[in-house]
Amino acid sequence: MSLMISVSGIRGVVGESLTPKNLTAFAMAFASLMFRQKETRGGNHPEKKPKIVIGRDTRPTGKAIGDLVSNTLLLCGCDVIDLGIATTPTVEIAVTEEGADGGLIITASHNPVAWNALKMLNHQGEFLTADVVDELLQIADKELFVSAHWDAIGTLSQNGQYDNLHIKKVLDLPCIDTAAIAKEQFRVLVDCVEGAGSKIIPLLCRELGIKSIVEEACCGSGLFPRNPEPIEENLSGTIAALKESGCDFALIVDPDVDRLALLCEDGSLFGEEYTLVACADFYLTHKSGAVVNNLSSSRALRDIATKHGVSCYSAKVGEANVSEMMKEVEAVIGGEGNGGVILPELHYGRDALVGIALIVQAFTLWRAENKGGSLSQFRRHFPDYFMSKQKIELGKADRTSLEKLFTDIASHYHSAEANRLDGLKLDFADSWVHLRPSNTEPIIRIYSEAPSKARAEELASELKREIEKRVSIIEAHE
Repeated sequence: MSLMISVSGIRGVVGESLTPKNLTAFAMAFASLMFRQKETRGGNHPEKKPKIVIGRDTRPTGKAIGDLVSNTLLLCGCDVIDLGIATTPTVEIAVTEEGADGGLIITASHNPVAWNALKMLNHQGEFLTADVVDELLQIADKELFVSAHWDAIGTLSQNGQYDNLHIKKVLDLPCIDTAAIAKEQFRVLVDCVEGAGSKIIPLLCRELGIKSIVEEACCGSGLFPRNPEPIEENLSGTIAALKESGCDFALIVDPDVDRLALLCEDGSLFGEEYTLVACADFYLTHKSGAVVNNLSSSRALRDIATKHGVSCYSAKVGEANVSEMMKEVEAVIGGEGNGGVILPELHYGRDALVGIALIVQAFTLWRAENKGGSLSQFRRHFPDYFMSKQKIELGKADRTSLEKLFTDIASHYHSAEANRLDGLKLDFADSWVHLRPSNTEPIIRIYSEAPSKARAEELASELKREIEKRVSIIEAHE
């Protein structure tokens, strides 16, 4: 299996595609990139050595990889600030707070425990754009590395205070009223899948005013008790724990805490698509402006935007792409339909802590207006769409051959409006389907949405058959 390289980072299976050799090479390439960018920024950054913030999730391979990458950066002449175990959004905040030149997060996000990755940030604490990733790859390919003289290597310092600062920044948002939340006396189950959120998420919940917290998989062992992606097929154990606990709802995050999913009191899914929808509906009552999602996200956000009289834009999948469009259109809130919420008032990164604060506050306000009620009732307050998410292993088919495959499918469905910005999206009158190669796994993702669950699944299955038929033809000729 080859490395997965994109704006989402350098990702692979440890000991197979992700080896000490390529970890060192990409760390050196990142250091060289930081020197280049520091020189380009010039007078505003007079310090000689680039400053890099590093954090990691709890995977068993994280510390070894973090030590290797940190030492490589030091020998390249960079100063390193090590946050230890930290969420992705916490590292993003730390980069700007430290006035750093960049950041690295050792995490493979929702991938299984055998995977790990380098997520790369610029001096704004944001993911590198596609053109900057291309520059980094050229540096690595041509080995245009920097290295420091013995008396000019970098220094390593450690800082474990950013969890508290991150929480404080969330609580300081003008739209958050902890006193109102406390009045509801919520009892909440928190599932952190033994990841980086294991300490910070329960602490945030207490600071928000949640009365009682039942912790599930919050020991931070890094040994995920289930597939860590917070989607329905992986949450049967969490659903059972919620029902047994009698909690009002459950908050579920992925290992690096940039995605948020919720379970209602009856064990039903709030829907990760609706994390952003509910947050945006609430936040737009405080601050008006455009909203942005990605092409694989629910039409429900567009409906919410229409309700508030603002515009809704869709970007290519990937946090960097969404953030870039948010800046272009001056959006006040945005994110992705995988439970990722981006609030520029705080920073331009997907942040489950922000998502938790906004959605708990939104639910609190709704309950006050409706004299009580459950989270499942609150969910029915939003436009109702149903989504199906499927995938196909790529096998021998490469991305070049997929272009022809997508063209053939677009021609086959000539009555649909075809969008080729990111893979292929087919828009029908009352439904849509999006086909795209994953940035993080060797698969094609198939997302569909329709007015009923049956129709969404039928549409996704139909397109899956069309892809499989064409992929088998491609592979037969290779």
